[in-house]
Amino acid sequence: MSFCSFSGGEVFQKHFDPGVYVCAKCGYELFSSRSKYAHSSPWPAFTETIHADSVAKRPEHNRPEALKVSCGKCGNGLGHEFLNDGPKKGQSRF
Repeated sequence: MSFCSFSGGEVFQKHFDPGVYVCAKCGYELFSSRSKYAHSSPWPAFTETIHADSVAKRPEHNRPEALKVSCGKCGNGLGHEFLNDGPKKGQSRF
């Protein structure tokens, strides 16, 4: 499964089949379906990455609750990590 650009209907938001989500640009493993959970955002939501280096993070200007996230291998933009917005207290949401 690859991440795609949002076009008004994210196809993986309600997709819960077992598998691995990979970077659409280079194919690097990003997230496992085991860390995916239902969330009200239009994007799929995950609590953790597959590998420690699956994603690179950098501060988001003017948004202290969010980090910009990109593929840890090729730098392809993936969106954000929202701090303390996961399904459990203290968890983040990718």
